[in-house]
Amino acid sequence: MRFRSLISLLFLLFFTSSAFARFVSVRPSSSVLLSDGTNGEPLDSGSIIKTVVEVSAEEKEEACEQTYGFMPCTKTALGNVFLILVYGFLMFTAATYLSAGSELLLEILGPGIVGGLFLPMLGALPDAMLIMVSGLSGDAATAQTQVSVGMGLLAGSTVMLLTVIWGTCTVVGKCDLRDSIAVNNQDTKGFHLKDSGVTVDVWTSYAARIMAISVIPFIIVQLPQMLDSTSGRHLAVLVALILSVSMLISYCVYQVFQPWIQRRRLAFAKHKHVISGILKHLKQHALGRLLDDEGQPDEHVIRKLFETIDANKDGHLSAAELKALIIGISFEDIDFDKDDAVGKVLQDFDKTLDEQVDQEEFVRGIKHWLIQAMGAAGPSGPEAGPRTMKFLDTFHVQTKREHALLGDNENGENDEESGEVSDPKWITIKAALLLLLGAAIAAAFADPLVDTVNNFSAATGIPSFFISFIALPLATNSSEAVSAIIFASRKKIRTASLTFSELCGGVTMNNILCLSVFLAIVYVRGLTWNFSSEVLVILIVCLVMGGFASFRTTYPLWTCFIAYLLYPFSLGLVYILDYWFGWS
Repeated sequence: MRFRSLISLLFLLFFTSSAFARFVSVRPSSSVLLSDGTNGEPLDSGSIIKTVVEVSAEEKEEACEQTYGFMPCTKTALGNVFLILVYGFLMFTAATYLSAGSELLLEILGPGIVGGLFLPMLGALPDAMLIMVSGLSGDAATAQTQVSVGMGLLAGSTVMLLTVIWGTCTVVGKCDLRDSIAVNNQDTKGFHLKDSGVTVDVWTSYAARIMAISVIPFIIVQLPQMLDSTSGRHLAVLVALILSVSMLISYCVYQVFQPWIQRRRLAFAKHKHVISGILKHLKQHALGRLLDDEGQPDEHVIRKLFETIDANKDGHLSAAELKALIIGISFEDIDFDKDDAVGKVLQDFDKTLDEQVDQEEFVRGIKHWLIQAMGAAGPSGPEAGPRTMKFLDTFHVQTKREHALLGDNENGENDEESGEVSDPKWITIKAALLLLLGAAIAAAFADPLVDTVNNFSAATGIPSFFISFIALPLATNSSEAVSAIIFASRKKIRTASLTFSELCGGVTMNNILCLSVFLAIVYVRGLTWNFSSEVLVILIVCLVMGGFASFRTTYPLWTCFIAYLLYPFSLGLVYILDYWFGWS
């Protein structure tokens, strides 16, 4: 159905050309208007109807210039509104095809190279195309005028993702908060500002920190203007370009290895959970006397526990005996490989590498675990006394929370059905076709859309920056926004984590990939960097939202109001700085 709509729209565009009209003025001659041809004058000396057809200079100026020589154009405001809607829909379609093709490619090849390199770049491709054509059209003077469209899109995409879309995802994804953690699929508290919200994993915090760091090139390119210097502006653009490209490469490398890093962190969190479970089990069997009167590990009690676990009384704990211990402990819905857990316990205890644990190794290992748990408990650590073991409960809660926030998808949290692809060859071909079609549409209609924005600006007197700031992100980011909102509405920690991580990733790609394209155009064409207010808006929004998401994993509902208010604040700030204080 979507493909039929696209074909119909393209047919309408290509077969609807712009019509140019001119006034026909009938002016009487100085002698006669009509001649009946009977006065004997030569036929060529008189005219039956004397008309003068003229095109005034003003009418010539009103003729618009067609992109590619055949694309429709107009000088009227309403006509340009229609063309912006048409071209915007085509850019939205391009973004949709790129997204669909990327997901199919990810289904075939998995994460890693595809998820780290191709997906982030393909998601930012429509924005990059529009930014590129905005600075490549015409001579340097024309490019300097049109490049504000690219900057408006760059700033508008970043602000929209971190304000309107972020706030909406918080509202639709909210769940009840219990102990500052969202409860999956439970939304009984309505719009309570503090007891309702979303929880994300720690990887979302890392994505937010990367997003905040990605604004550094903006600061560098802005330094000459901050220092009121005109001599180093071109050099600052070059330095910022080199840095943004380097950050782009580093970010892609991180994305490639991020699944491996996540698996390692998750394995470590599971091991800590095993440690917590074993310590709680030993505490129950030791009647809470794992610590002596001075709050230190009680070796005598630990040796008795060893004798209890040593089923065959040979003075050693084998792998089978350790596995029996682990199997007998309830780990509260945490699923893990028991043999792998045994192997990690042996790594902690078995210092002689004989694949078994003697009593001395067991005592040293348990003492090390208890000291580790006391250190993790921090200020809520043990009070002196043989029966006070509150630090174990604190350690258990911390390890459980850490495991949950790492986004383990092995316990029913994975909403995507995993399995082998039925026809990988056809899916690969389909993915390639969708990617090519999306890229072709974005490349073909980026230039007409930029021209139309400038024509609408000229017709209405509205600065092209504000048009591109508001309208163009709706076209290039609508597919990503709708996908994020739908995903957040599933009301789970995992889906919320993926939603906000993708929003941070999209902004990061704007700040490094799209900015790299923009800086390259400015440097190569020798354009003037004069976007102080726009850069300030990007810095404020990225640092406020990035700083907030970097240091917390739960977003109460009241945070959506901060996100929503930042959008009109950004528009108003640019207007005040540019038109009241003359920054631009």
